[in-house]
Amino acid sequence: MTTPKKVLAIAAVAVASLALVLLIAGTAYNELSLRKLRSLAHAPGEIYKVDGYDVHLVCSGEGSPTVMLDTGLGDDFTTWLKVQPALAKVTRVCSFDRSGFGTSAMTPRPHDADTLAAQLHDLIRVAGIDTPFVLAGHSISGLYLRAYARHYRHDLAALVFIDGATPLQDDRVPRSLVAIQDNQRAEMPWQKLLMTIGWYRIQGICSTVPAGFEAYAAVIQADNCDPTQFDALEAELDALRQSGDETRWVGPFPDLPVLILSRDPASMPSNWPPEVARANAVVWNQMQEESKALSPISRRVIARGSDHYIHVDRPELVIREVTALVESLRRGKVAYSQAEPTVVE
Repeated sequence: MTTPKKVLAIAAVAVASLALVLLIAGTAYNELSLRKLRSLAHAPGEIYKVDGYDVHLVCSGEGSPTVMLDTGLGDDFTTWLKVQPALAKVTRVCSFDRSGFGTSAMTPRPHDADTLAAQLHDLIRVAGIDTPFVLAGHSISGLYLRAYARHYRHDLAALVFIDGATPLQDDRVPRSLVAIQDNQRAEMPWQKLLMTIGWYRIQGICSTVPAGFEAYAAVIQADNCDPTQFDALEAELDALRQSGDETRWVGPFPDLPVLILSRDPASMPSNWPPEVARANAVVWNQMQEESKALSPISRRVIARGSDHYIHVDRPELVIREVTALVESLRRGKVAYSQAEPTVVE
């Protein structure tokens, strides 16, 4: 005779078995989808071996100095679609995927600023990129630019910060914002699990392509919902304080031109509470202004109406300012001055 307890036990086993089957099926679905999309993507550029690991580099255009583009956290070379083709009409431009993002392999080494700067230096050497070059970076890569300048100053013709992060900025931004960021970091393992089992793909999230990036749709969709990229996200975030300590005393560089492009303080991120966004805008603007002290040959431009992704919101400004910098370097005279007031354009 079957007792109620036995019925419940059988039901529990059946539910657990079904859940296991669904998890396995979802994981297989996501993995097979990624393989198929990658086989169709045909990302441009070349793969170079750096310290035994694959690094993806995309170069276009001709001329010198070369402009090297470093991305923000979680992004790959596709983020530069709105500026790289235009800049390639002026000079050689290269973008790359940092360790663990895009088509670049995740390395077991730390992901602090000094280590990532060393990896970029090795890529420059292996890929045969001429020095000195202009090193431009967005967001968190602002720390990596500082580390590169500290260790390999003679490689550089100029630095370009595109709303770049500043050392130990979390000690200065509103505590409420740090709490939001800490919560986001804590949720990453759960998000990685949902991505691994195909939940996001079933929801249709993985096929999303931002407006204006349709030319790279296949590449973007091939990288969307790759759970392994969370490893790189977590590695860089977990090394953030170390990166800040490594770069807090970098500079000044008396003969290195520095261009700083900053978000508009009046442009408020929609994913933060308004009071948090307003408080952060004040501190962020101050830290951006302080970055002019990296060099007496510095210029700061606030991108009117732009949020954090200036190269997406105001690509024409980035193109104009970087083009002018390249042309000035060719003439042998960059007329920046730290003493000049910041402009809003």
